Amino acid sequence: MTDFPSTHTDLLDLPVATLATIAADGTPQLTEVWFLHADGELKLSLNTTRQKTKNLTARPQCALFLLDLENPYRYMSVRGRARIEPDDDYTFADRLGQKYGGADLRNNDNPGETRVVVTIEPSSIYPVDMNA
Repeated sequence: MTDFPSTHTDLLDLPVATLATIAADGTPQLTEVWFLHADGELKLSLNTTRQKTKNLTARPQCALFLLDLENPYRYMSVRGRARIEPDDDYTFADRLGQKYGGADLRNNDNPGETRVVVTIEPSSIYPVDMNA
């Protein structure tokens, strides 16, 4: 469980965030992702066949960038490690889908594909407000 700065907790309800992972060649890969702030943690539901999931499995170092869409001079960067757990029965995926109007993440997956829950374990949190 992580205490996020009270000045930026509203960003934990954003519709999307940018996930940064490290590719095999050492370059960053950036992807917009759905996420859920649940039980004090930032969690994602990812399909195991996607490159970002493969990157996190091989190199769990990552960052999640939350940009205030109404004020791009205000954001929060959460850096840390990914903890990956299976979500074969879509329990977490269904929970995440509720944030997005009851979306069924199964519709994004092909037959035989599976999902994992990725929990970002922060090592540092950088809240920024260049307007302050």
